[in-house]
Amino acid sequence: MNRFLSILFIAFSCFSFAQEDEEVHSIFFEFDKSNLKNEQADAVVAFVSKIDTSRIASVQIFGYCDDRGKDEYNYILSTNRANTVKNKLVERGIKSKIIITLEGKGRIMLDEDMQTNIPEARSKNRRVDVVVNFKPIVIEDLKIPGVYSSVRKDVIVGDRIYLDKVLFERGSSKLTYQAKKELDKIAIQLQKNKNIQFEIQGHVCCTPTFQKEAVDRDTKKRELSTNRAKRVYNYFLMKQISKTRMTFKGYGNTQSLKQGSALDRRVELLITKNEPPVKKK
Repeated sequence: MNRFLSILFIAFSCFSFAQEDEEVHSIFFEFDKSNLKNEQADAVVAFVSKIDTSRIASVQIFGYCDDRGKDEYNYILSTNRANTVKNKLVERGIKSKIIITLEGKGRIMLDEDMQTNIPEARSKNRRVDVVVNFKPIVIEDLKIPGVYSSVRKDVIVGDRIYLDKVLFERGSSKLTYQAKKELDKIAIQLQKNKNIQFEIQGHVCCTPTFQKEAVDRDTKKRELSTNRAKRVYNYFLMKQISKTRMTFKGYGNTQSLKQGSALDRRVELLITKNEPPVKKK
């Protein structure tokens, strides 16, 4: 991790933001089983022990099966798996009244991009996802060296422009009205500082740890963070920012800010070059 990720809570300059945080933990089951083995139960206990229970607003539990079997049977099995995990959580101190959702979702069809290893894909679909929603945290007026909310002429290579208003809806790479207004301001700043080059970095939240990238609900492909970065790239092109000044790349879920799911559905700019033009003699 670079200095940005190691010190960043959130790069807002004189900006206040309240956001509900969430964490997703997956528990995997053997084929046609709804009971937990000792090591699986230990994993649930370890997960709960790390949670600041005073901040928990609610818990949602979703059970799943792989793609084999009849729908009716899979709904029952996935519900039993969800109940097994719920009972273990309650046993370990999670209050049942904050578990607002307990649902068996049935089977998960195989993704096209995971059919090269069908047994592994199926094993990861036999699971329960525990979604822990935390109470809002307020982050305000943080000023962190090397991280800015606007383009400055004195930025150096490695600095970042955190686009605090360019946040995306779940599963979407479409720019909101507010995001476009913010990008309009950034484009004007880039036009004034033509010597600056940068990489547009896209990010996602809330995917299981074994899947680094998320599915874009519009394209149905596992390319969401890349599409978010590309969307900003194309918007800047439309605003007459030269393509020679910028590149784009998706980083999936590998650079979480650990400050809430919404803040991970983001795009930011990494400064890759800022050399003043050479004056002709």
